[in-house]
Amino acid sequence: MGTAPTQCPSGITANFHAKFDSRTEFSCSSFPSTLNLSKLNSHPTSKGLVNKIGSLPDIDDLFWEKAPTPILDVVENPTHLKSLSIKELKLLADEIRLELSSTKSKTQRSFKASLAAVELTVALHYVFHAPVDKILWDAGEQTYAHKILTGRRILMPTLRQKNGLSGYTSRTESEYDPFGAGHGCNSISAGLGMAVARDIKGKRERVVTVINNTTTMAGQVYEAMSNAGYLDSNLVVILNDSRHSLHPKIEEGPKTSINALSSTLSRLQSSKCFRKFREAAKDVTKRIGMGMHELAAKVDEYARGMMGPLGSTLFEELGLYYIGPVDGHKLEDLICVLQEVASLDSMGPVLIHVITEENQCSEDNQKKVTVEKQQEGLSLNDIYSFSNDGHCRTYSDCLVEALVMEAEKEKDIVVVHAGTEMDPSLKLFRERFSDRFFDVGMAEQHAVTFSAGLSCGGLKPFCIIPSAFLQRAYDQVVHDVDRQRIPVRFVITSAGLVGSDGPLQCGAFDITFMSCLPNMIVMAASDEDELIDMVATATRIDDRPVCFRYPRGALVRTDYPIHGGSALEIGTGKVLVEGKDVALLGYGAMVQNCLKAQALLAKLGINVTVADARFCKPLDIKLLRWLCSNHDILITVEEGSVGGFSSHVAQFIALDGQLDGRLKWRPIVLPDNYIEHASPKEQLALAGLTGHHIAATTLSLLGRTREALLLIC
Repeated sequence: MGTAPTQCPSGITANFHAKFDSRTEFSCSSFPSTLNLSKLNSHPTSKGLVNKIGSLPDIDDLFWEKAPTPILDVVENPTHLKSLSIKELKLLADEIRLELSSTKSKTQRSFKASLAAVELTVALHYVFHAPVDKILWDAGEQTYAHKILTGRRILMPTLRQKNGLSGYTSRTESEYDPFGAGHGCNSISAGLGMAVARDIKGKRERVVTVINNTTTMAGQVYEAMSNAGYLDSNLVVILNDSRHSLHPKIEEGPKTSINALSSTLSRLQSSKCFRKFREAAKDVTKRIGMGMHELAAKVDEYARGMMGPLGSTLFEELGLYYIGPVDGHKLEDLICVLQEVASLDSMGPVLIHVITEENQCSEDNQKKVTVEKQQEGLSLNDIYSFSNDGHCRTYSDCLVEALVMEAEKEKDIVVVHAGTEMDPSLKLFRERFSDRFFDVGMAEQHAVTFSAGLSCGGLKPFCIIPSAFLQRAYDQVVHDVDRQRIPVRFVITSAGLVGSDGPLQCGAFDITFMSCLPNMIVMAASDEDELIDMVATATRIDDRPVCFRYPRGALVRTDYPIHGGSALEIGTGKVLVEGKDVALLGYGAMVQNCLKAQALLAKLGINVTVADARFCKPLDIKLLRWLCSNHDILITVEEGSVGGFSSHVAQFIALDGQLDGRLKWRPIVLPDNYIEHASPKEQLALAGLTGHHIAATTLSLLGRTREALLLIC
């Protein structure tokens, strides 16, 4: 083959964990891992984006049977909004909503939050001057109208696809995204930092942050508000209140009403004259002294509390000037309030309470976002499992059914859930044991310490948190649980790669940061049977904390049975297939890919041993010694970052002297970079974790490099 580089078809990265000799060096082409739109002109256009990518389908294919959008067609960036009348802006909002509905029908993504925020987005870009003024969003799901108005309209059908638009705001995607939307609750902190930097540098741009109901459950929001009130920098915080809550009891309560009086009061609160009068009154009372200033402040707070909705004085206590509620679908009110706020040179932090409705237009038949995400994981396996009603059976279904069975036998079992949204599967447990189920929303730190308290009170808490969200509660895991050896049972969901959610919700690090804790037992399920057994195992551990992880996606087997679990012996793995020469030691979901590699290698006459580690901590030392003694090659495979399971194996076999002889050891882990959004199958290929990549690594270590190359290209 010579030294000429060889390209792989379809642009799939040939990332496997071995080396070729100089005669068989090759490279594999791959598309960019993310869109880099930051180098476009100051006002990017759809045409410019197409030129950057150069691989989009024909425009007629993207917008077939599309409703006419004459105003939107001439809006290539927010500057074009400035010349539109209120009537034209209303028509533009309707066209954006049609556009989002059209895109939704092609991408099958949830646009509910963005549909509710269309008028708010139009008003923001009409009043403020992005990208000079900074507009930050807490939740990516609200930003699709923002993407359309900032030059990314033509790419909307590629949303969350490989090499397509991110589902969140991204600094590398557009200059109109000044900060990446994280897991929520970060926009006020980042916005306040930008505002203080602006003040120090003597600049005058406006900073606007948009938060929603879900993110107000996170403590960082209130920490940032309190600091903003103390620093008194000019900052606009918009609470997009969609009247949605994770808690049904709250939803049943009274809702903030919007009427002519509230609209008039909101305009009055935001007006320059009223603000100047209020500041002047403060100065007068300060000069009078004798407690007049404090008395006037209390009267002002009481009066504004009487006029405002329930809870509005909370923001005043934190130091933010409250304005609202404002009808989020009435452009005249939105623009009036925003213009008044933008016109003030010295106003301090302001919170504008905007009421929106999520059931706009064609969202009545919207599928559950969490169901879409779970079903997206189907491509993690080549086998599909469906129940009789056509619902895709997921690991979460299996977990909840196992928890229900254990809870029926063990009255002390309780479930604590934290995250942006509750998996539909958990409703089964909530319906059966409503007094033993606690959904705390985006309050992961609280969830961990709350679980520790439940355990100290004699209960057996299962704390269910997605891997990426558990990162925010790590301090509590260390000090409130592990250091005190409190038996909290952590169920780590969405572990590993998560498809279209990309690096934002990727569960890459939990193996590493949980397995380094001295008292933590760390497990990972390779299939649904082991998941059931790990629920039973965790139930019976009462002297220390334990965690186990499972991936997003469908079950491995089609004949999924509902049965009780059996407790595993702590620190024991098992051999699934016994061969010779080469041993594949898989951890968690990667055991299935090790079996696929074994099947590929068997066709090439190579007999491979496949073992399921089950435990990262404590390791099965007896199994490791047997694998090292009876094989020339040991390959460990995990869907996690460097520093996880493979590192623990390396530590042991090095200290045990297993690497002093003939043994060759290779770790296969996630690469040391963030893998952008794509389908799960594409992500596994990019990460080099498919059965073909594992088999190719084996062949390379056996000196059969040409066959290895053919496997992955």
